[in-house]
Amino acid sequence: MCTASTSSYVLSQQDSSVESCLCLRAAQVCLFHLGLGADTEERLVEHLLNPAHYNKLIRPATNGSELVTVQLMVSLAQLISVHEREQVMTTNVWLTQEWQDYRLTWVPEEFDGMMKVRLPSKHIWLPDVVLYNNADGVYEVSFYSNAVVSYDGSIFWLPPAIYKSACKIEVKHFPFDQQNCTLRFRSWTYDRTEIDLVLRADVASMDDFTPSGEWDIIALPGRRNENPADPTYVDITYDFIIRRKPLFYTINLIIPCVLITSLAILVFYLPSDCGEKMTLCISVLLALTVFLLLISKIVPPTSLDVPLVGKYLMFTMVLVTFSIVTSVCVLNVHHRSPTTHTMPPWVKLVFLNKLPALLFMRQPRNSSERQRLRQRRRAQEQKEGGRSGEPAALMVGLGLGGGGNGGGTSSSVFGKDDGDPCTCYVNRASVKQFGGELVGAGGGSMDGLNRAREGREGGAGNLLRGKQVAGGPALTQALLAQACPGFDEAVEGVRFIANHMKSEDDDQSVSEDWKYVAMVIDRLFLWIFVFVCVFGTVGMFLQPLYQNYTVKTINTSG
Repeated sequence: MCTASTSSYVLSQQDSSVESCLCLRAAQVCLFHLGLGADTEERLVEHLLNPAHYNKLIRPATNGSELVTVQLMVSLAQLISVHEREQVMTTNVWLTQEWQDYRLTWVPEEFDGMMKVRLPSKHIWLPDVVLYNNADGVYEVSFYSNAVVSYDGSIFWLPPAIYKSACKIEVKHFPFDQQNCTLRFRSWTYDRTEIDLVLRADVASMDDFTPSGEWDIIALPGRRNENPADPTYVDITYDFIIRRKPLFYTINLIIPCVLITSLAILVFYLPSDCGEKMTLCISVLLALTVFLLLISKIVPPTSLDVPLVGKYLMFTMVLVTFSIVTSVCVLNVHHRSPTTHTMPPWVKLVFLNKLPALLFMRQPRNSSERQRLRQRRRAQEQKEGGRSGEPAALMVGLGLGGGGNGGGTSSSVFGKDDGDPCTCYVNRASVKQFGGELVGAGGGSMDGLNRAREGREGGAGNLLRGKQVAGGPALTQALLAQACPGFDEAVEGVRFIANHMKSEDDDQSVSEDWKYVAMVIDRLFLWIFVFVCVFGTVGMFLQPLYQNYTVKTINTSG
């Protein structure tokens, strides 16, 4: 047992020793090959950058007339910002450059089949391509990355750069605007006879693009520009067609402006009696002024064009100013009275008869109780004018009525000196209830009046039929004066009160007509402002839909 276990232990130790030797041999082989690889790359770099046959200051051309062709392509990584006031666009781009350098060639078989090598860009010749429309002072790239050199002499260099380029901002359709900002690249010291710049692709690449929260990329076309007048001129230009995302400005600028404009419309719906029309107009005007100041801090201070929001605010401010003028006129009309103004006939025709029906308005009925009573009594008199009865006969018999039924006229104790009678109504129920007694300060009864009335009957006609005889009113007045010593003074007092109340009713009626005219003017301008504001707003904010840019569309899928 001991012998068997000892032999198995020896065999296992021998196997472990063999495995360790094999692993050590494999590691040595790998390190040897790595050493050979590092030695090969070192030999290749020394071969390529040998100062004896390579000078990075010399253009890679076999002779002075040979052109060095540099292929350019811009890859947009991020649109950082567009500063409207400073008119500067900040972008993060990768500037791809490819060219041939005949001095950086080798035979791959001589260097263990190496096809490419990375060389520091500062140790080889580089085309001095810079951003011509730079707005920051830094014309070159921000980081000099390594260049990839192939065995046939082709060099691929992809340096990143953050450019601040000058961009002419078009504020006409702000905040629904599209901008065309350009990046123009050109060699700083070489002309077209030495370096020829060509486009590697017709559009810029967006493979590694990070979307912007403020701008949408519409197109990034590139073009090669030549000057027929100058054969040595050439440049590569990329157009950045970008469209602003208007949600931020719509929420914070457009919608408040529209709401303030609607408040300007409601000025005409506010009653004139409340006394707040002018306050609301001035408040709306001040709010629009504040928004106009905010816009002036956003857009560039240019006199070439006016931004769309500025146009809309000016349009609204003109409307509000006009609403202030019309409100002053409406208040002036509203507070007119018969003692200060006389309503012309055309005003009655237009504003009381024609316009209310067109504006869907209905003039309310007279709210004065006395005027309604007068209208009912007048209608009742006209209705009962053709019939005889006890009340009418009694009024005529007492000399208190107006004109008789038979066509004759009579003066009355209530009549005015100019012949304008004052109508007096006798309560029939009161006459029956109190037995016809007319008690005055000195006493008396209705018998004398009744006898006088009976005495006047017969000769010239019956007073109960509305007739009267000569001298009747004088006799009646004498009898009333005898029965009531203060009757004349009472009649004068009643006549004065009646005339005063009638004058007040007439003045109130005219004042109500003026107020209704002011209401009609308010309603007219309300509809005018509604149509002007709606069509003006829609017309202005539809203008950005007609912005046209004839550019190629980006294929973002590739």
